[in-house]
Amino acid sequence: MSHDHSTALVTQDDPHRNPVPNPGIEEHVERWSDVDSAAANRAYRQVVTLFGLVPLFAIAFVVIYFAVPRHATANILGVNWHVHTTLLGLTGGLAVLLIGVGAIHWARQLMNDTEIAEERHSPASTEEERAGFVDTLNAGIADAGVSRRKMIVASLGGALGIVAVPALVTLADIGPYPTAAVRRETIEKTIWADGVRVVNDVNRLPLKPSDIEIGQLVNAEPETLWDLHGKEYMNMKAKSPLVVVRMDPNSIKIPESRSAWHVGGILAYSKICTHVGCPISLWEQQTHHLLCPCHQSTFDLGNSGVVVFGPAARSLPQLPLKVNADGYLVAQSDFTVPIGPSYFERDSRNDYKDGDR
Repeated sequence: MSHDHSTALVTQDDPHRNPVPNPGIEEHVERWSDVDSAAANRAYRQVVTLFGLVPLFAIAFVVIYFAVPRHATANILGVNWHVHTTLLGLTGGLAVLLIGVGAIHWARQLMNDTEIAEERHSPASTEEERAGFVDTLNAGIADAGVSRRKMIVASLGGALGIVAVPALVTLADIGPYPTAAVRRETIEKTIWADGVRVVNDVNRLPLKPSDIEIGQLVNAEPETLWDLHGKEYMNMKAKSPLVVVRMDPNSIKIPESRSAWHVGGILAYSKICTHVGCPISLWEQQTHHLLCPCHQSTFDLGNSGVVVFGPAARSLPQLPLKVNADGYLVAQSDFTVPIGPSYFERDSRNDYKDGDR
């Protein structure tokens, strides 16, 4: 149905648009706080008090989070309660509840109590209507009593600001704060170390140079991986896998700084892509390229693992190898740079770049 905007607006008395009589607005009954200044001041103090209690509960939340033992329990009415989480729920919940109760009490007792009715209009607003909206908004602010009762706004702002602190504090549960020292001992460290044997990840047999032919790729792990258990085992299994490849030393580029990192053309690289951490093992023997199946990042293992294609931003970390007294391939040390996906906090100065010596 089309409408001619040039005609007058349909009134509420039009029987076609409004078959039910307009009941109108009920007679306004003034609130006690509108006629009694003492009641209004009392409501004002109650709202400020409600908002003012929020910081106390927020601070209590933070104190409980750090001070109460995580595994403490208390038997109440025959039920074992976890003290830590129960107290956090009570203090955090009460802080949020007080903000809601204070806002509702403010609206019911102190804000303007006049009912307003207006005709529906077309969705598009004219310039005059927009200007009228600004005037109405300013009138609403005045009706809320903000200019006369500034402590309400200040206490509400403080309550909303402080209630965010408990939420931020609980971010500590995600894990340790990623300082440089913590990163060096956690995500930037694996169990590869001087003398750790390289073993086949399928049969766990240690590898000798004679076991690997030119062009062959072997998926490997540190022999010490199976000394670990539980979460530590899973963490190190995710960080420590290798691809061990053998290439003709005359067909690859070995920089001066890495001349002692290989054994007769046998090199070892992290199996974890430096883009988003996918495991890599798609090996192209002729080109010496290793392709990541997730996003097609391609690394040249014949040139210190540099990126030749795809979104990966840094070279594949290489593990220095040597042969021990028993003739087995072993690590010379841990990786010299962090393995896995890049992240903005890490120091990238030691990453190998094409052309480095």
